[in-house]
Amino acid sequence: MNVNIDTSTSLQKLRVIFMGTPGFAVASLDALLKAGCNIVGVVTAPDKPAGRGMKLNESAVKKFAMDKGLKILQPEKLKNPAFIEELQSLRADVQVVVAFRMLPEIVWNMPPMGTINVHASLLPQYRGAAPINHAIINGDHESGVTTFKLQHEIDTGNILLQEKIVIADEENAGELHDKLMEKGAWLIVKTLQQLAAGTLTEQSQQSIVGYKDLKHAPKIFTETCKIDWSKSTSTVFNLIRGLSPHPAAFTFLEGRMLKIYRAKKEVVAHNEVPESYKTDGKSFLKFACADGFIWVLDIQLEGKKRMLIQDFLRGYRFVH
Repeated sequence: MNVNIDTSTSLQKLRVIFMGTPGFAVASLDALLKAGCNIVGVVTAPDKPAGRGMKLNESAVKKFAMDKGLKILQPEKLKNPAFIEELQSLRADVQVVVAFRMLPEIVWNMPPMGTINVHASLLPQYRGAAPINHAIINGDHESGVTTFKLQHEIDTGNILLQEKIVIADEENAGELHDKLMEKGAWLIVKTLQQLAAGTLTEQSQQSIVGYKDLKHAPKIFTETCKIDWSKSTSTVFNLIRGLSPHPAAFTFLEGRMLKIYRAKKEVVAHNEVPESYKTDGKSFLKFACADGFIWVLDIQLEGKKRMLIQDFLRGYRFVH
């Protein structure tokens, strides 16, 4: 990824500890390295057993950091005295956190320049674990990334920099995730550059216009993903987009779970019962909503692989 920001010697002098786990965080770490940052340590999740063989699975950040020859720390507990001592020994000026777990004060308050977090929303909107999903589920047309200083309450620290992006009408959470990942990587470099130059200003979230009318972004649970067909076509369409590709909105087709990854909406008056469906058995399957139909295009039936609707219908026999 190209980060078109001039590097400065002051940026290179900063001792930076990076904390993150998934692919979203890798883009930021990569951008910081390319900008000349001195990454003195990388903190990421411990390896976890996964799959049938329960083979230890390394985080995306760990794999990238190993490839770059960076020092890696994988504490089970962030308050562990041995981990705290090792963290202190790295003498970081600042810590950067991207898609990591909640930090105890002894960790985030350690570096003299503080700890900076990258959050995938325009704070103070969408504080919480799933800002990308909820922005689309709510039908928003705009999102963005924010860098901010960590403090006691989650996602409440002073805002440093923000960058807005447009959410396209049919864009899903996976597509928005990738756009924000790139934008966040660019923004964290810009933030550290200004921090090193002494030109960074902080703004309290309470001073933002519309602070009292906040939307939240709690963790996505299974019940969030179940489609309520009595809702409007737009509401259902946005839910499908906002949960695609993971964890995916679902309904039931003849008693089996049906995940829906892509759909289109048809707003039209009808007398069908919500959740009832129509199909020609060859090319289309559509479910009734309050004010129209959702045509499913990309699906996965329980026990089957993901496929386009025409391929699914070619091999499926409806009971009724």
